[in-house]
Amino acid sequence: MNKNIFIVLHDFTPVGDAGLNYALYLSSKITSEIKVVHIVNDTSEIKSATAKLEQIINDSRKSSYVTITPVIRVGSFFNDIGKVIMEERSQLVIMGTHGMKGMQKLFGSHAMKVITSTAIPFVVIQQETEAKQLKKILIPIDLSKESLQIVNNAGDIAKIFNAKVTIAYEKQGDTMRENQMKNRIHIVKRKIIENGVSCDLVRFDSNDPYHKKVIDYSVQNEFDMIAIAYHSVSLLPQFEKYAQTLITNEPKIPCMIINSQEATFSFF
Repeated sequence: MNKNIFIVLHDFTPVGDAGLNYALYLSSKITSEIKVVHIVNDTSEIKSATAKLEQIINDSRKSSYVTITPVIRVGSFFNDIGKVIMEERSQLVIMGTHGMKGMQKLFGSHAMKVITSTAIPFVVIQQETEAKQLKKILIPIDLSKESLQIVNNAGDIAKIFNAKVTIAYEKQGDTMRENQMKNRIHIVKRKIIENGVSCDLVRFDSNDPYHKKVIDYSVQNEFDMIAIAYHSVSLLPQFEKYAQTLITNEPKIPCMIINSQEATFSFF
């Protein structure tokens, strides 16, 4: 059986450890190999970085039989991480984020810069994110085709963990758009069910921002993951509040996200 390659981006902080722990949880149900990646600025740092990474991996192996491999690369994290992800032929990247802190409140989530560097899906977690049983996944969509590009990825994870998927959408402003949305979500629901995953639908009627509705509903109904496609056309995509807020959500729910503008797959 072929192994799935999971990449964990590690910055030698507890957030990196949390990412590795979550990757180990995902690997408990999937035949996989974990590659822990750290980027150094120049060759003089390779020896010490390798020693640190190997110690982290050795500590993790005490509770897991998954193959874990260190990967040290020289370069710029934001400029080169996309190349590393593609070269390692990863199917999924697990990344910890420090959340919306400090200068990130002004300049956007640093995590978004990494996510938009590749078409590979990410699972973004925070330091306090619990690697608990994956039972319920929420997929909020809109009328754009791009928003559907996360459906297959989230459906695959749901099938592996026998989780239930809920498709969320907003009430539309006119009858034509509402009918378009209903047609779309019923097609998506049928597709997910055909793939052996339980699925239902929820419509948000309030006037709150979409990201707030998604987070509030996720908390109230104890969802274990939120799955979204990122498809901002902004010249500075890191400012896009919807995705940025979801990947750094205060309840610290894991967020699966794919950069749909780079992704080649289209649901329709």
